[in-house]
Amino acid sequence: MPDAGPDRATARKAIALLTGAAGFTEHRPPPSPLPPDGPLGWAGYDAARERASARTGEEESVLYGTGVVGDRACVLLSFEFGFLGGSLGRQTGDRLAAAYELALARRLPLVALVATGGSRMQEGMIALTQLQRVAAASVRLRAAGLPQIAVVRDPTTGGGWATVGAGADVVLALPGAQVGFAGSRVRPPDADPYAYSAEGQFEAGQVDAVVPADELTAAVTHWLRALGPHEDLPAAPVPRALPVAGAPVPRALSAAGTGAGAGTGAGAAKGSGAGTGPGAGTPSAADSGPAVPLPETGREAVARARDPRRPRAEAYLADYFAVRLPLHGDRSGSTDPGLLCGFGLRGDGQPVAYVAQCGTPTRPAGYRAAARTIRLADRLGVPVLTLIDTPGAANDAEAERAGAGAAIADTFAAVAAARVPVTTLVIGEGGSGGALALAAPDNTHVTVDSYFSVIAPELAAAILKRPPSETGATADQLRLRPQDLVDLGFARSIVG
Repeated sequence: MPDAGPDRATARKAIALLTGAAGFTEHRPPPSPLPPDGPLGWAGYDAARERASARTGEEESVLYGTGVVGDRACVLLSFEFGFLGGSLGRQTGDRLAAAYELALARRLPLVALVATGGSRMQEGMIALTQLQRVAAASVRLRAAGLPQIAVVRDPTTGGGWATVGAGADVVLALPGAQVGFAGSRVRPPDADPYAYSAEGQFEAGQVDAVVPADELTAAVTHWLRALGPHEDLPAAPVPRALPVAGAPVPRALSAAGTGAGAGTGAGAAKGSGAGTGPGAGTPSAADSGPAVPLPETGREAVARARDPRRPRAEAYLADYFAVRLPLHGDRSGSTDPGLLCGFGLRGDGQPVAYVAQCGTPTRPAGYRAAARTIRLADRLGVPVLTLIDTPGAANDAEAERAGAGAAIADTFAAVAAARVPVTTLVIGEGGSGGALALAAPDNTHVTVDSYFSVIAPELAAAILKRPPSETGATADQLRLRPQDLVDLGFARSIVG
């Protein structure tokens, strides 16, 4: 078997790539011999297994055990593609199920290094039903709040992709890997090969990142630190305010107007650590200069939120996190570049999941990705930060066909059901329900250059049959300024 590249490395080399000198302790399930030539009595099957074992040095297409990646203990399982194409038979299923149970018993995350052609035809339906065993084992691990990370190598196809691979919480892929449910010999003759590649699956939102082999250890280590398991993490701190380009760094105003740090006034989130940046010793927003004046009118609030010089989500996330680990796509074939999701590590190592709108109308794929992120964080006990900045949900015909209403409803439900603390900062436009879907009902904060409204003032004036000259007065009536939002009880504090 060729092993010139890491995508074709043996199962043991793939593990060694991650564990390095830390090593790996292999485990084996109890012996469970197959009948001669397997459950179907397939002529020559025993001989084929013997040749595969002699060629690879392995007893089956999967090996598993415990190891350390970076500084994190985990259970690793790795497919040996040289053993009958990494296919899944009954004894493969024994090993996969045992790997998941080992992770469950020791409360460790599971990292799967996948390279498989799917179910083993020489074992027929017995082989196919191993997918059900894997799915059940994965569900048990998920229910226990333990993370699953898949690294898909070349090739990852068939049932192995549809269970161990795509069923993981986070899917990383090696560059150029063949990835897809349909293997190369069972696709339509005119199928676009790019759709079955790591890069194509990333573009379609089915893979979270394509990671070169020399960056894989660092990436998996960061993900293990972010995903845990964790115990009793505090709420995500409220981000500190960022200045408009050319303006002084602002100070935070509490709901009581005391000049305390953001989120430190009445009703602040427990453990918020508000106003701190990602690095130790970073000054809080309350200590960094004069307060930025609040908008005097609704029209001014809207204009400031729409100012192109205003800091956007990318700037807030860069200031907030030392390390960011994006989750990509909605797992339904779509992505929304106007919504950023993932997990991050702050300067003190605290993990926080994030969902951030980037100032564009949010599309259904964005809402589905947001709901995916929030539910994953909730299951793993990781607090959530949402940054709101959208004129509203996308309202074009394609968005309707893609299920805008259902996607928004699902996001509302994900936030409502979250058991972990959710912290929200409105950093720009808060456009109706498309923005509210991401807001924490009892822990929303606003910046001085933001607004939130039941509807955009221009649309409100049009609905009320008012001339454009009355848009400003309509904005005032809507009470959408940051200070209005605090007075109305929607926001807990004004940042900056």
